[in-house]
Amino acid sequence: MKQEMYLKKNSDFQEVYRNGRSRANKSLVMYVLSTGRERPSRIGMSVSKKVGNSVIRHRVKRLIRESHRRNCERIADGYDIVVIARNEARNRNYTEIERDLLHLAAMHHILKGDTP
Repeated sequence: MKQEMYLKKNSDFQEVYRNGRSRANKSLVMYVLSTGRERPSRIGMSVSKKVGNSVIRHRVKRLIRESHRRNCERIADGYDIVVIARNEARNRNYTEIERDLLHLAAMHHILKGDTP
C-alpha cells in the first residue's frame, strides 16, 4: 500500500502549527515537526484568500505540490511539513517556488545529508 504523502486532517495541521518550528522567506512559510517515525515525510499546503482568487490559489498550490513531488526524495523521512503561501507567491513561477521550497528545507536541516 502506498504511503500517504499529504497532510489532510485539520488535527494534523494544528499539531504541526503548535509543536513545529517555522522558517520563512519572501514567498513561503514552512512549519516542520519531527514525527519520530521512519516513514516518508508528509506535506500540507495552505493558501489563503489573501493570495488571490481561486484560480491563483490553485495555481500556487499546484506549483508547491509539484516542487515537493520532484524533490521528495531529497527530503529526509520522518517529518510533517506545512507550507503556507505568502502573497508574494502569486507572482512566482515554478523555478522560483521550487528554489524557495528547497531553501526553507535547507534552513530546517531536513534535506538528506544535512546535519542540524
